[in-house]
Amino acid sequence: MYSFADGKRYNSFAGHFRKAYGERLQKIVIDAGFTCPNRDGTAGRGGCTYCDNAAFHPAYSSPGKPLRRQIDEGIEFHRVRYRNAVNYLAYFQSYSNTYAPLDRLKELYQEALVHPSVAGIVIGTRPDCVDGEKLDWLAELKAGRVLKDWKRTVGGKEWTAPLVIIEYGIESCNDSTLGRINRGHDFACAQKAVSMTAERGIDTGAHFILGLPGETREMMLAQTSLINALPLRSAKFHQLQIVKGTRMEREYAAHPEDFEKFTLDGYIDFFIDFLERLRPDLYIERFAGEVPPRFVNDTPWGLIRNVELLRLLDKRLEERGTWQGRLLENLLA
Repeated sequence: MYSFADGKRYNSFAGHFRKAYGERLQKIVIDAGFTCPNRDGTAGRGGCTYCDNAAFHPAYSSPGKPLRRQIDEGIEFHRVRYRNAVNYLAYFQSYSNTYAPLDRLKELYQEALVHPSVAGIVIGTRPDCVDGEKLDWLAELKAGRVLKDWKRTVGGKEWTAPLVIIEYGIESCNDSTLGRINRGHDFACAQKAVSMTAERGIDTGAHFILGLPGETREMMLAQTSLINALPLRSAKFHQLQIVKGTRMEREYAAHPEDFEKFTLDGYIDFFIDFLERLRPDLYIERFAGEVPPRFVNDTPWGLIRNVELLRLLDKRLEERGTWQGRLLENLLA
């Protein structure tokens, strides 16, 4: 069995962070007022059919509020739960956070990084919103050639350059699904963006949704070979949640047979099937999501929190005697 941090049976991103950096680096969600090319007409209108950004970020993060204030309020918000946290990552999460001219991006990212408690940035974006010029500058930022006098102490060590992570919303490896959910790009676009980013030495993550309309369990499992081939360091997986007021809510009401419906136990077992097929060096940042109850019509799993989901995953992996990448071991030998 592959050796994983924290005694787990999968590659925990939280365990990786503690091991690599010597402390917890808590994300502070930032809303910098971006939009998306499938909203403003560049690639489409209306955005992704499942999307309501208000369902995915905390109250302290809102457009129009100064970045410094969002960071300060985010730190206060998280200190209640993570009292030992010292350094934070500014997480540009809402919409597509590279969808602006480079000069504007430089201004926003550097504004976040001058905060004395911010040790790095995480940039959530789309594969069709990056180019060589933007990625080259981010590589320079990561290498310490942009903020000359920047210093932080993290895990007892002095850093002279910030951590930089780009997280791409890929959602599915199937072009038919991407068209149906109005993504406005294909999977080849995601492959290109991830490769361009990794080639520059920038930590690269991706987000995928399990249970999108038209995808069977077999189709979802088949995506693991494509995910394994991407030069990703980390990945987030969420079960599909039908958010009120979205186009997907209307689609679900009209064609519920097109959607794979997971019970809690069924999803955990399915994700373990998925995990067995993922390469063991891929860090798993999240395997399920939590949308606040006010944004959904029902909560089929109840009001279960992420910490309990993780406990259930660990327990079920132990019961099944399996681990991340188990089905790949003969191929990797």
